[in-house]
Amino acid sequence: MSDPYKIIIRPVHTEKAINLIERQNTLVLIVSQRASKHDIKQAVETVFNVKVEKIRTLITPRGEKKAYIKLKPEYRASDIASQLGIL
Repeated sequence: MSDPYKIIIRPVHTEKAINLIERQNTLVLIVSQRASKHDIKQAVETVFNVKVEKIRTLITPRGEKKAYIKLKPEYRASDIASQLGIL
């Protein structure tokens, strides 16, 4: 998968996701099910111009792939969330 805009589908706007943004510098995104962690990391770094520290993924009961993306300390997840209209 090469196009970062096909990998990232949408951000998650739940209360839990907002707590993670504020407390753990972590973004929560719904991503393409075919995307690997490496694909997701490249897409996030390209689209949002940040560096990623760690990615955790899971498949939700609805069949969507959710990615928890922890950013490096020099970048703020709240800045990206503001750009996306979450905060």
